[in-house]
Amino acid sequence: MKLRRLVLATLFAACGLARASLPEPVARLAAAGGIPEDAIGVLVLRGDSVLVSNLPEQPRTPASTMKLVTTMVGLEELGPVFRGRTELRSNGEIVNGVLKGDLILRGGADPDFNEDAFVHMLEKLRMQGVKRIAGDLVLDRQLWQPSRLDLGVAPFDEAPEAYYNVIPDALLLNMNMLRIELTSDDKTLRFNHLPALERVSVQSDMTLVDADCAKWEDGWKIPNYSRKGDRIIVELHGTFPRNCKKITSVNVLDRQEYAARLFRSIWSRLGGTFGGKVRDVGLAEHTAWIERAAASHAAGAAPKATADADPSAPLPAVTVGAGLAPDGTRLLAEHVSRTLPEIVRDTNKPSDNALARTIFLSLGSLQPDPVLGSRPLPANTLLASLSAAAHGPGAALPPAVAPAAAEGMAAGANASAATAPGQAAAADAAVPGGGVAPAALQPVPSSTAARAEQVVRNWMRRHGIDDTGLVLENGSGLSRIERVSPVQMAGLLKAAQKSLWAPEFQSSLPIVGVDGTMRRRLKDSVAASRARVKTGTLRDVVAVAGYVPDADGNQCIVVAMVNHDRAGNGIGRGIVDALIDWVAHSSATIQ
Repeated sequence: MKLRRLVLATLFAACGLARASLPEPVARLAAAGGIPEDAIGVLVLRGDSVLVSNLPEQPRTPASTMKLVTTMVGLEELGPVFRGRTELRSNGEIVNGVLKGDLILRGGADPDFNEDAFVHMLEKLRMQGVKRIAGDLVLDRQLWQPSRLDLGVAPFDEAPEAYYNVIPDALLLNMNMLRIELTSDDKTLRFNHLPALERVSVQSDMTLVDADCAKWEDGWKIPNYSRKGDRIIVELHGTFPRNCKKITSVNVLDRQEYAARLFRSIWSRLGGTFGGKVRDVGLAEHTAWIERAAASHAAGAAPKATADADPSAPLPAVTVGAGLAPDGTRLLAEHVSRTLPEIVRDTNKPSDNALARTIFLSLGSLQPDPVLGSRPLPANTLLASLSAAAHGPGAALPPAVAPAAAEGMAAGANASAATAPGQAAAADAAVPGGGVAPAALQPVPSSTAARAEQVVRNWMRRHGIDDTGLVLENGSGLSRIERVSPVQMAGLLKAAQKSLWAPEFQSSLPIVGVDGTMRRRLKDSVAASRARVKTGTLRDVVAVAGYVPDADGNQCIVVAMVNHDRAGNGIGRGIVDALIDWVAHSSATIQ
């Protein structure tokens, strides 16, 4: 470990000693596009040799190449059998076909929790004899703190309804998307939507125009919704081509309404009755139950469920997967996502922001479980974070739970420092924003994102990567403030080559000229079908990072980030594609 860290440190120090010229084709395209070379960060490695180094230590906006950080750390920290979970639980008994209590839908960062999964869970409930639910449907999103990151957030861009802009929570049903099919002839526009939501309809004031069906989005305007009594009407606006058929998905409904109306629609179709409310578990309820669970842990016993338990009692985000949980609820049905490598593949190839955000926040909220797929962090660990969020990092904990919380924080630190076989854990840990602090002095994360960031920084330090200048916001790259340097990204890609999960990671990257976000690029290059490269694009940003075999078959690490207001209109893409092609033609034997 010390030798490998020394090699990395020497290599990356050498990157900063001299600024190697950009390859001639790359420099020519940059000059023609009016992009100065200091707006381009590049590092290309062949083994331990530096082929190209242009300002590699300067942190830059990485766009979606940031997903490589999230997915690689996710694979190593959570493991290949990790799965997100969704659970149906209850604090009541089933008596003569009546569930005498609340039905609790508990989110566990399950990215595959869609309408079909929800139907199957409710079918299992019917198979247990439940015809009527006497209590409420309780939505538990409290695994992540804050539980609703989407509330009060300004739109990232001009398409807030688009899937790529979805901000997930721990109980995101069907990604909150409404699928709409639009079909037109010369005079009429028809549309239908899925899934079926109780008392939700779609209307349109769109105008039919003579236009290319392939460019139908040119006339699209942001949809909205309105209420008429207990009905919700989704309203479509803009223009649509005549004699055209297209399918789109939009995120316009409040997710509380979406979940409630989908539940009522499904449950009614299954022949069930429900007269209660649909409500969220509040933070106060969640915190109270976490305190009880932590205190019970300290006392060596979990809360016991009783037949006359108060159905309105607060519920904790704690689960044991079967039987009675510490909150006195019983598992009725469950859904688990695909394994993490499958999710990682669907994150990196199409560059899925919602999946990347889910993996990132899972790093700060879940631990792997070989049977269940995953389980939340211990209640005492969560309590320390809740206390830090409410009162500051140095706040005193309730006396009854302080010892357990201290134990939980230590356990959480140990879990974060867990390493793959053959690796040694670092005694110190990274401090958000860069730098080093003794493990005992690490701040208690006050949010799930802060805990996830701590996990990422600890991983980087254990692999000899200086995290100074790294800025993490959501782990997806859909951010104006996230920053990573080419040397940090190259260090991650180099560490990934040695990972036990290198095959899973590398197979998730788009294949140049074949699939994912690289399927239409460099089809005529020698890199096509050989290189695996993650792309990133934002306004004023174009980036690539991945593995490109050279002419001798040696796998090279390639990282390039163009941050400039002229990076759009294909100019930035041409620069980074030229670099990939140049590397693919390069040879260690022919200079």
